[in-house]
Amino acid sequence: MDPAELSPGIAALSRWIDDGNQHRDPEAATWARLAKITEEAGEVVAAHIGATGQNPRKGVTHSRADVEAELLDVAITALAALEHLRGHDERSLDLLGDTLEATLRRARLRD
Repeated sequence: MDPAELSPGIAALSRWIDDGNQHRDPEAATWARLAKITEEAGEVVAAHIGATGQNPRKGVTHSRADVEAELLDVAITALAALEHLRGHDERSLDLLGDTLEATLRRARLRD
């Protein structure tokens, strides 16, 4: 995907989710969007447990690619929730870049 299409794509996904939940109370819909991030994070952990065979009853059930895919699901879910909170202004990646820049400065990896 062209990088210029990423923020509009995330905003479109977020609008689609919101459209499908129009019948819900707006506050409940926001809580659901935020809770979904935690659900996706749990799937990362489950995939890692499966990829490393930490459950002796199940053995290896996932791959490293599964863990990576789940991490990307977390990122998309979080960015789409940000778009939801901001009214789908298509700035999620700009804001992510600003936050990354500030974090790099705090870590003294940028001047």
